[in-house]
Amino acid sequence: QGGTVLELGCGTGRNIVLAARSYPDARFFGLDISAEMLETANAAIAREGLSDRVELARGDATDFDPAALFGIERFDRVFISYSLSMIPGWEKTVSAALAALAPGGSLHVVDFGQQEGLPNWFRALLRGWLRKFHVTPRASLRDVLDSESKRTGATFRFRTLYRGYAWLGVIGARM
Repeated sequence: QGGTVLELGCGTGRNIVLAARSYPDARFFGLDISAEMLETANAAIAREGLSDRVELARGDATDFDPAALFGIERFDRVFISYSLSMIPGWEKTVSAALAALAPGGSLHVVDFGQQEGLPNWFRALLRGWLRKFHVTPRASLRDVLDSESKRTGATFRFRTLYRGYAWLGVIGARM
């Protein structure tokens, strides 16, 4: 209720729109490096009538100043959905996200896993398809999230979804 949520790598705005509809009492903020993606996202947000609660800014998810972009120092929730696999230097995004968390807040990351439970032929097709879109599933995602949670004294939960198609990590910041 009344919380603040930041999405890093908001792209076309699909997920920030879904989240804003699901949590009507929260304020949402989105960051993306692509002006074209932000145009699409702003149009989607306006179509849904969410412009009063969702604000977007152009910036680099690996190094951003939330106060300069949004006038807010810290967020109750930060989420990154299927974008770490497209961000060069993605590990810095995890650190930046944790730095933007309010005490007691949480970082939620979902991205492509290593497809470890999928048949080899399907995994090969999927990997080829993802490469066409400059998507590289991050094999060390779990280790980086675990390391960052230990570095900051936070809690860490991790799940494999859909036979490894996706991985979900949640880091809970200390109070």
